[in-house]
Amino acid sequence: MTKTAFLPHRGVIAIEGPDRVTFLQGLVSNDVTKAVPGRAVWSALLTPQGRYLAEFFILATADSLLLDTAREAIPDLIKRLGRFRLRSKVTLADRSADFAVHAAWNGSATIPDAITAPDPRLDTAGTRILARTRLPDALDATAYLAHRLALGLPDHADLEPEKTLLMEAGFDELHGIDWDKGCYMGQELTARTRYRGLVKRRLIPVNGSTDLPSPGTPITTGDRDAGALRGRLGLRGLAMLRLDCLYLPLQAGPIMVKPDMPYWLTLPEPAQA
Repeated sequence: MTKTAFLPHRGVIAIEGPDRVTFLQGLVSNDVTKAVPGRAVWSALLTPQGRYLAEFFILATADSLLLDTAREAIPDLIKRLGRFRLRSKVTLADRSADFAVHAAWNGSATIPDAITAPDPRLDTAGTRILARTRLPDALDATAYLAHRLALGLPDHADLEPEKTLLMEAGFDELHGIDWDKGCYMGQELTARTRYRGLVKRRLIPVNGSTDLPSPGTPITTGDRDAGALRGRLGLRGLAMLRLDCLYLPLQAGPIMVKPDMPYWLTLPEPAQA
């Protein structure tokens, strides 16, 4: 049975104008030309040094690109994108008041008068939906959080702006990077991280022995720092963990935590030895 949840923490930025695709293409980690009606692209904006700033789904209509992103990130994202507009014929606007962001999973979702596209990260992730109002019988966001954490999928709240690298957060395996497109902001460090194997930590699902503590709680192994908890719900969460600590006893405060590797995640060989 298909489940649908309303995501009030997500909003929408509209990018319009004849240069919208070429404008965004030179800035973000994925290939914007692949975003067409019925097909979304998951991507990120980085600092010039290759650090994460914001993630978003790019959904397309006949005359606009719609970025489904964290509401809290929208003012800064519009400001940063606007700096690169120069002579490009584009407009940027917060359209969160015009769209209610939803996600559907466990089946197909056909929503009249809504903009929809499969979540491009995983086949099991579901569908992204931009409706005009909250859909009848939509579950609250907690239901989708449980689904997302079960799959190990990151959200803006799980990432650290100006610190996280895309390769640490699964953007490679989850189709958030196009390695064949041209230059974009932060590309050099992203490529170097991949080809030189420089990743030393990963965002990984964890299970707690009891309900997990608040996001940001340090995770330790003995007297060593092993990482920090990010998003969580009950026993399940995501944690940014050092790869050299993955197979050691881990604690978040007094609570024992154990990594639970999703099927899609690929670790470097040395970390598995």
